[in-house]
Amino acid sequence: MMKHPRFVVSCTLCILIMASSGALVQAQVIDPSETLLTPIATDPMGRSLLIEEVSTTWCPTCAQIDPYLMGVADAHGSRIAMVTYHPSDGEDAFQPPAAQHRIDRLGIHHGSAIPVPTFFVEGKNPRSGTEAWSDVQRDILDLELTRQETSTLQFEVVRNEKEITARVLSFETNIPGLNESQLTFLVLEHQKTVPTGVVNPGEATRDRVLIATAECGFNTSTIKIQFELLNADVDEGCGTDFEITFEDMDEFSILLLHESTEDAIENLEAPLGTYGAVEFAYRSRVVVSQSWSLVSMALLIAAGAGLMAIVARKN
Repeated sequence: MMKHPRFVVSCTLCILIMASSGALVQAQVIDPSETLLTPIATDPMGRSLLIEEVSTTWCPTCAQIDPYLMGVADAHGSRIAMVTYHPSDGEDAFQPPAAQHRIDRLGIHHGSAIPVPTFFVEGKNPRSGTEAWSDVQRDILDLELTRQETSTLQFEVVRNEKEITARVLSFETNIPGLNESQLTFLVLEHQKTVPTGVVNPGEATRDRVLIATAECGFNTSTIKIQFELLNADVDEGCGTDFEITFEDMDEFSILLLHESTEDAIENLEAPLGTYGAVEFAYRSRVVVSQSWSLVSMALLIAAGAGLMAIVARKN
């Protein structure tokens, strides 16, 4: 029996409102009081959408929006994984090589002149400026409605004295062209202090700052790229025992992505987005303010209204 379009849209809006209020399953967030002396594994997942932001410490517009974004990420739970790239522009206070590497990857399709702040949902549709987030919300909704099967990934994290190691435990995928893809670890620092003596119109810290990365290519089962890690290694295979080690820090996140290689993106026009993504966050949870929750919900309802209009036109 065919459902009436209004009923379908109403159910969609119900789901969206539940997501905005935090009713869906939350991402794996481990409180910093946990020692990590015993390995902790992520759930086998992969459906998180990768949200990439290009930002700088000197950008006034970035300073306006960035303090809200971790609260937004917590409100979305495991639906999204967010990371911020600070470029090597000679002015930013951080300029980690890993971030410029990821920006250059985005530049394969979007060019090198990426304004700040700019958001990409799975590498698509650059959204820039303080007004960008409403468009980002709509992009998230669109991809969640249309995204098909994703790869499943699982890894574990353990502390050894002053080092953190993340190691792949399992990997499953049905995507074609596996040898044109890679597994990528991204290491993010939370509440990273902005040094004194630099242009900083915002707060004393920045969040979700990418500081290190490593890539393991399936075509060779070797480490292709690594930046700012103590070690990156693979023995049996990328999807079996690929691991990274980095210096311990107060609060961090680790993202494991299954994505196309740069060569595949350049030569075969493969997508910039992921085939699967999962996050392990070692940080305090952010309580979303009521005002920001209402804004987020309003944006979701607006996106739902747009969907209603699309369904109405098709019928």
